[in-house]
Order: sequence, then structure tokens, then C-alpha cells
Amino acid sequence: MRRVIELGTPHLVAHWPQRIRSVVLATGEAPPPAWLKSFREQFPGTSVKVFHRPAFGYVSELASGVKIIERDVKQGVLELLPEVLTNGGLIWAHNLGLGRNLYLTRELTFMCHCAAIPLIVHHHDWWFENRWHHYEALRESGFRKLDAIAGAVLANSPFICHAAINQADAAVLEKHLPGRSGWLPNLAEPAVRPAPACVAAARQWLELQLGEPAPVWLVPCRLLRRKNIAEALLLTRWLRPEAWLVTTGSTSSSEELPYATALEAAAQQHGWRLRLGILNGEEGQKPSVPHLLAASETILLTSLQEGFGLPYLEAAAARRPLLARSLPNIAPDLAKFGFKFPQSYREVMVDPSLFDWRGERQRQVRLFVDWRGAMPRAAAQILGKPEILGSSPLPHPVPFSRLTLTAQLEILAQPSELSWERCVPLNPFLKTWRTRAAAGGLEVSEWPRSAKRWLGGEAYARRCLELVPPLFAGKLPASASKDAQNDFFRKKLHVKNLYPLLWSSRT
Repeated sequence: MRRVIELGTPHLVAHWPQRIRSVVLATGEAPPPAWLKSFREQFPGTSVKVFHRPAFGYVSELASGVKIIERDVKQGVLELLPEVLTNGGLIWAHNLGLGRNLYLTRELTFMCHCAAIPLIVHHHDWWFENRWHHYEALRESGFRKLDAIAGAVLANSPFICHAAINQADAAVLEKHLPGRSGWLPNLAEPAVRPAPACVAAARQWLELQLGEPAPVWLVPCRLLRRKNIAEALLLTRWLRPEAWLVTTGSTSSSEELPYATALEAAAQQHGWRLRLGILNGEEGQKPSVPHLLAASETILLTSLQEGFGLPYLEAAAARRPLLARSLPNIAPDLAKFGFKFPQSYREVMVDPSLFDWRGERQRQVRLFVDWRGAMPRAAAQILGKPEILGSSPLPHPVPFSRLTLTAQLEILAQPSELSWERCVPLNPFLKTWRTRAAAGGLEVSEWPRSAKRWLGGEAYARRCLELVPPLFAGKLPASASKDAQNDFFRKKLHVKNLYPLLWSSRT
């Protein structure tokens, strides 16, 4: 989100109909000084202020009690609104749909409605998208009914516009909040090719970190379960055995630590060529992510779930080959922008003889029951059955992505040539990719000319300005917010979106 703000704000300021006199960053966490300095330099003649209130952060990370948080949030919003009213501007709020501070979401949407202040609620993630373990915390914070959560997250007001970053989510919003929602894909432009000296320095740095001059296959991501990193490792070992699989970032929360720890321990035990979070650790002269992309042989994206899929575009911008899962909710958007990804795939099927089938079914039963138990009844009643539990109990080929980490690591523990021989008949496209990878001939996705009218800075500003409330002042049904939330439940809980890796932090 910080990247969206730093890229998008200058274009909004430049293309706003009237001169913008000030930009206010309202946040629960103070931005890093170096980032803030760089951000301010983009606005000569325009004031850039920071409005830092800890109560605007994640409630789970605040030490204060509920009453104090509510008080501080209300006071903070009351102090913020005059900044907007005085200058006749708007509020551009990011990721309120994650539900990590519903006090702020409720207060901000209520105040903007009452004061007729234009508010664009830019949704990047949703609390109900494989984050059901947070539901009890929402109830404990006073939002005991689903209607109350929907009323805050999907507030129905002529002064509030809900913007989604993919067409699939935007379609749900438009169905229930017509004229008060829209599609606002993230800003992305082709990067300037790094200087050869910078790329060479990045390669040298990688060699120093890995201890040898080996090929690098890079996953530009944080260590999250939804990134499905074990699948990237499996593909790397099959297609380019001499390459190291490298990820850039670290875990973003304590609940992701068991996943990262298990991966790291297995890699050390078996001697896999895996380096997690290479940019972590002490500060020093480290290459940037764009330089690492340019210095890597291949980029991988094996995510189970993405809202927009920026790494697809980062690989194209860096002119590096990409191996990536084709995600149903964003593949149509990427095609609309004009991108083609020659090495995209839907699933990697695996032979059941490579892991403990019976143990995996029993494990998934336990995890699924616990996961369903954390949901509100309205969601649990429409929940589909996952791949292994909803099909024949007899061993049969299944997607690697539909396994727990335990089963994934069992497959990786097998000799790679053995797993290759048993799985390549199930995934014939991999044979061609292996030949191309060995010869350095994996295909690069070009940055299409058509992308500019969707993702360029001027196009981004125009689309955002078209969403500035008030839009549709007519009356919508009182149940619009609740209906939209229920529709999202049905789509997000469809069997195609059920992955055991996301049911628990310990799989």
C-alpha cells in the first residue's frame, strides 16, 4: 500500500482540477524518515504533513483498552477532518476492508457521511478472505453482529466510494453499491532499465550471500503462507536443479513465523538450495528489489491468493522470464491490460505416492473443522468442501497447492528426479519448460503498449478522479452493505478458493 501511495499521490496532485495546497499522511505508524524525505521531494511547492496517531494502527498491536482506543480514534478523526474541510479536499483511505481497526473504519465513514466529506475507500484486502481467525477479535472489540461489520467496512453513503483493485471484487461492489463503487487497478509503469553496473553489483552481492556464483530464481515477496513458497521450490528443483530459490522479504506478523520456521528447518535438514528473506538483517549496502529482479535468471510467483498481482508486472518491467500460477480473480485483468505470460499455469498436479495420503486427509479434516468453527454461522453454512476432503478418499493425483505444508515438505523430501518422473506425466507442459530453462530460453513477458491506458500515471489519476464522491445520490436499499458482504462470502468460500495452507498458521 505504501508503494501505491508513493506512486499514485504525485499523479493525483498533478492532475487535480484545482491546485492542491497540502497532502496529509494520516497513519498509525510514523513513516521511515528516508521514505518521507523522498516522498516530500515529489511535491515542490506543496506542503506534506504527517498526522501520526497510534490509535489508527492495528488494534491487536495496541496496548490500550477498548474504551481508550475508541476515545483516541474519535479524537484523532475530529482533529483530522478540519484539514480536509479547510482545503476542500478528500480522504483516500487504504485497506479498511482488512478489518484490523474497525473503530477507525466506523468513525471515519460516519464522520465523512455526516460532514459530506468525499471519501474513497481503497480496498486491497478483505477480513473475510482466509482470515477467519480474526473474526473472534472483531466480536470481542464490540462488532458482535455481521451487519455491524458490513456497515463499517462497506458503508453505504453518497459521500463514500468503494474502490477495488481487481474487476472480480469491483463487480460485487457495483452489484450492491451501484454508483458508489469502482475499479481502481494499482498504478504500474515499465521500469527504467537499471545500469549494467548496478545489475553486476547485485549479482556480485547475491554470490556473496549464497557463497557461490549460481543461477538465482527469485520470489519477490514477504514470507507469507499465501505465497506458497514450497511450490516455487519444487518447480526450481525440477526445472533448474543448480539454481538457488531466493525470497526477498521476511514475515510480516507472528502468525506467519511457524510457516517460515518450518520451511527454513526443512531446507537446512535436506540441504535444499533455498534462501529465505535475503534482504533481512543488518542495514548495509543492499541492492534494491528492482536490481535483484534484473540480476536474477527467473522470477516466480506461486501465490494462492493475490488482490492485484504486482509481481507479474514487476517481472515484465524487469524483462525477466516469469513462472507463475494463473489466479482466476486477476488473470482477466492482466489480459485486459494486454499482458501475456507464456509460463503461466493453473496447478501443479502431484502423485499421491509421494506423501502420506491417509495422514494428510486426517490432518486436513482436523484443520478444516477448526477453521470452519472460527467462522460465523452465515459463512460456515455456505462453505464448500476442499479438494482432498470433497473427492474420493482413495489416493489420486491432487494439486500441490491444495496440500498442507507438512505434505508439501514430504514431497520435497523425496529425491527430485523421483518426484519429477512421477509428476511430469501429470504436468506435460513442464517438460518443455525444463528444456528451455536448461538452455536459458524461458520466455520473457513484454510490457504491452496498451497497459499505459490502464496502469499509467495519467490514467490512474483520471480513474481515481472519476470515483470522487458524491457520485450517485439516489437511495439504495438499507441492506446494501450486508448484501454485498454476503455475496463476498459466497465467492470467497467457493471450493476453488479453499487452501489448507491458509486455514491455520500450523499446517
